Amino acid sequence: MVTAREFNHVLLDVEDVSLSFGGVTALENVSFDVRQREIRAIIGPNGAGKSSMLNVINGFYHPQAGTITYKGNARKQVKTHEAAAQGIARTFQNIALFKSMTTLDNIMTGRNLKMRKNFLLQVFYLGPARREEMEHRQAAERVIDFLEIQAIRKTPVGQLPYGLQKRVELGRALAAEPELLLLDEPMAGMNTEEKEDMCRFILDVNDEFGTTIVLIEHDMSVVMDISDRVVVLDYGRKIADGTPDEVRTKPEVIDAYLGVAH
Repeated sequence: MVTAREFNHVLLDVEDVSLSFGGVTALENVSFDVRQREIRAIIGPNGAGKSSMLNVINGFYHPQAGTITYKGNARKQVKTHEAAAQGIARTFQNIALFKSMTTLDNIMTGRNLKMRKNFLLQVFYLGPARREEMEHRQAAERVIDFLEIQAIRKTPVGQLPYGLQKRVELGRALAAEPELLLLDEPMAGMNTEEKEDMCRFILDVNDEFGTTIVLIEHDMSVVMDISDRVVVLDYGRKIADGTPDEVRTKPEVIDAYLGVAH
């Protein structure tokens, strides 16, 4: 279990967010906050609205009601590229990598928003653009070293096993140097050893980089081991919120996972 830590500054505040698609309600009046430098888990059964919530936070979905306040700025809608520019990075439940590109090139795509030189300089690879690319390549190499994937840096990611592809996707998100990192089931489909490695990297990202992390994960042992606080969703509603120890004993949480209440 992560040692209890004090988190005072709220980085992200989700207030009364509701999202529906036609007659289907994905989220209903959901509120919770994420404090700076914490690991905040979102858990719940399949169809609980977890991924929809991440999609609202990073601007992929626009809720019909509610407000997202990020770094003190309240918003009802934001576009995905605006969220990225504000320091929010995301990994996906289904791996979203360029399969024919190498590990290094995939991680380099995470630096796109930080490239400042104009189009002509980039096209002709002139001095300032060349120097900028070298700086971004060095940043990508540091991520590769951090994630211990030097041996696959020139390997097309489509040739990599699933667990390593997940690590590359994490690397691409880290290359953007996010303040808030959204991880959608980063350990789905992994074996025990791969999960242990991913847990270690997530904890190191949080500790060494000071990155705030919002994590969706179905493996409850992982959630209870690495999370500072947990919010529980069920059928789009929040049914519990607190520390792992507080959440795990709540009857409504047990009912939701065991199917007793439904």
